[in-house]
Amino acid sequence: MITNEVYMEIEVLRKHGFSLRRIAAEVGCAVNTVRSHLTAGHKPKYERQKKRPSKLSPYEAYLRERQASAHPLWIPATVLHREITAQGYQGGMSQLRRFLREIRPTLPAEPVVRFETVPGEQMQVDWVEFRKGREPLYAFCATLGYSRASHVEFVADMKVGTLIDCHQKAFAALGGVPRRILYDNMKTVVLERDVDGPGEHRYHAGFLDYAKHCGFVIKLCRPYRARTKGKVERFNGYLRRSFYVPLVAKLKQAGLQLDVVTANVEVRHWLKEVANVRIHGTTQCQPSEQLQQEQAHLQAIPAMWRGDIAAARPLAAKPTAGNQSNARPATVAECIATSLPAQHPLAVYEQLLAAWRTDVAVMQ
Repeated sequence: MITNEVYMEIEVLRKHGFSLRRIAAEVGCAVNTVRSHLTAGHKPKYERQKKRPSKLSPYEAYLRERQASAHPLWIPATVLHREITAQGYQGGMSQLRRFLREIRPTLPAEPVVRFETVPGEQMQVDWVEFRKGREPLYAFCATLGYSRASHVEFVADMKVGTLIDCHQKAFAALGGVPRRILYDNMKTVVLERDVDGPGEHRYHAGFLDYAKHCGFVIKLCRPYRARTKGKVERFNGYLRRSFYVPLVAKLKQAGLQLDVVTANVEVRHWLKEVANVRIHGTTQCQPSEQLQQEQAHLQAIPAMWRGDIAAARPLAAKPTAGNQSNARPATVAECIATSLPAQHPLAVYEQLLAAWRTDVAVMQ
């Protein structure tokens, strides 16, 4: 196929006295092609070949009419295949399905309904898994529903004691306790959903005791509906892209691996200098500024929870005949968060991470 550019080049070369053979060599086509274009005196027009009729063509009008009569519902291809086969159709199912996809109207996307909450009402919590194996790395993420202010705590496990400790640090960082906290179906929070009917869940005994101590209500997401806690889910992706991937890549260049202590040191800077001061895409405000308004509506942080660590073990599904009470042991132990030692001395990271923080601040 000769393009406009090639056709113009043929015309120019001919005006300069080039032979047909020379022109053909210059533009890279056959001599007869050059001759035909020069004889025609204009660039030829190429017409698309008409679509060859298929075995389904005689039945297309019938199929359109059948689907139109069923609107807004849709007749399955298997049903229509039986109908047109009875009329003499000899083609296959794939051809029919392809045609039905072409004529099926595109439904508008279901609008995303955002559930905004009043200040101090809700916080959403989730775990993010970054690394498994012998040296696992997880992140506890908490996002307030009104301000979108977030807190992140890197840990090496997701046990009940760790979860409680992360909550304490999140409350301290955000300045109070919300009235409700939204979770997915993590086993450290809920052991079984709807065990005694809709909404009658069997919670983890130790965490339920902690929630009562702090004064917040446990709320659970609907199963398989991640959007229910979309505020923290969206932040999880932002944390991975904006913080974790650039930092790990920087350390990898130096032959280092990110550990829990270093991750927590660096994420404090990132939250303060980047995440909580950016303009949030939904609220169009800085989370840190909105947090100042929300803190006035948060509950006061209670004293350290001094529940029995043994109470963090799951309750039995039903009490035994000889023990009808769920009384906890009298022994009281404090929840102790054991900090893991750094994999490398922090001094090794100082120059490297200072440069990385500068790069992140510029990118944001």
